[in-house]
Order: sequence, then structure tokens, then C-alpha cells
Amino acid sequence: PSHRRVDLLQECLHSVTQHAPAGTDILVVDDGSPDAVVSRTASQFPNVGVIRLEEQRGFSVAANTGIRASTGEVVELLNDDTTVSAGWVESCLTHFRDASIGAVAPLVLKSPLESDPVIDSAGDGYHHVGLAWKNHHGKRVSQVNLNRRRVFGVSASSAFYRRSALDQVGLFDESMGAYFEDVDLSHRLRRAKFQAIFEPSSTVHHHVGASYGEVPDENVVAMQSRNEELLFWRYLPRGLSWALIPLHFAVLGVKAWRSWRRGRLRAFLRGRLSACSAR
Repeated sequence: PSHRRVDLLQECLHSVTQHAPAGTDILVVDDGSPDAVVSRTASQFPNVGVIRLEEQRGFSVAANTGIRASTGEVVELLNDDTTVSAGWVESCLTHFRDASIGAVAPLVLKSPLESDPVIDSAGDGYHHVGLAWKNHHGKRVSQVNLNRRRVFGVSASSAFYRRSALDQVGLFDESMGAYFEDVDLSHRLRRAKFQAIFEPSSTVHHHVGASYGEVPDENVVAMQSRNEELLFWRYLPRGLSWALIPLHFAVLGVKAWRSWRRGRLRAFLRGRLSACSAR
């Protein structure tokens, strides 16, 4: 999916067309870009398909549009602000020989790369008190043991999915727009008994913050807050609600304090309240 950053999209497509295995279908979804600049940019690359949405619909709608138009048994999503490395596909595809694997997470490193790169994601984690996180986010590669292992879920910035698993559980919740939509999908895959695995030998480089900026505006903060709260209530284990709900409100207190420190409390509260009405 891409809306406006055609300079980064060009970098992404240069790397993908260079390193993708033979027979890979490459699709760009133009999410209502001004003057169709994304479509024109993507069309310059041979063997890259383009689907244009006439108006901006957001990440979830654009991603779902691309998934529905693709035909492979394995589908990978890539943010337009990522680049890939040689062999990034092959090492992940081997895991899908196991029918229980529904998704695979590559190692996502922050761009620009340094001699000791900073990790953006090594798979996703989740706790039922209402906390979602990217494993090892912000740590240096030298600080952690990056072993192949099972994880809660995968980040949609670069996730590999089994198509038959998506056919079974559904695609991204389009009402969520962006943020935590991948955590929601990971929950549904787990409920359907599919597993996710982290593959450290597959590396993707991510210009973190290029889509919404390093300091997101109030609407983005509110959307993040809303979607995170929706996840808690949507996937709250019924048998543990008596214990988890008080802990959740304690977590909310800490998050509200942090939002106040950052000058984002109003947006944070607006998002939480909108989640209540959405439920």
C-alpha cells in the first residue's frame, strides 16, 4: 500500500524486484495518491501490477485490496517505506511446509542502517491486560539473541501469511484503519490454532515513522488509543476478566500519565472513549 512517499516506494520496488524469487507477483495498491503519482511511479517497474483506489481509504483497506487481488499461496505485506535483502523470502517460505504455521515474521531493522543496527521488530507480543509490543524494539542487534522461535504474531510492515489461513479467519479489520490491525489478525489466527514464527535470517529495513511521522498528530494518537482499547475488550478471556480488568485500568493510568507528559492526553482519552462507543 502507498499513498504519497514515492521516493521511498521507488527504493522499496528496486529492492523487491532485485531480490524477489522468480514467479513472485508484485502488487502496489495506490491508496488515493494525489494525481495518481503512486500509480505512475510503480508503473515504471516491469512486472509490477498496480491497483488504484480513487480516494484514500487507509492501510487496512489498501492491504486487503492487494491481498484479494494476489494469487500466491503465501502473501507478504510490505510497507512502502521498507527495503528487502537477498534471500529474505526463501528463508521464510520453508516454515510454511508446517501446516500449523499461519504467519512468519522477518527481522525488521530500522533504516538507515548502522554498524550495530537498531531493531524495529522481531515479531509481536501481547499480554491480555491490554499491552501489545514489538519484540526487541529499539534494541541493538548486539544486545539480544535473535533465535528462530514461536511468537505471538507478526508486524504487518513486512508479514508473511498463509493464504488459506487468511481465507479461514478473514483479512484486516477495515474499521481499524491503521495501527493494531495486525495484532487483531494475529489474535484471530491464534484462535484458529495457527502459529506464528520469527525468522532472524530474513531481514527487512524500515524507515520507521515515514508514513505518519516520528511525532504523530492528534488524530493518529487517537486512532492508536482507540484500536488498542478495542483489542483488550475484543480478546479478553472471559474466565479471567475478574483479574484482568483491574490490571487493565492500572495500565490505562500509566498510559494516561505518559500521554500527559508528552502533551497527548486529550488525543489519548478521545481514542479510549471512542473505543467504548465502538464496542
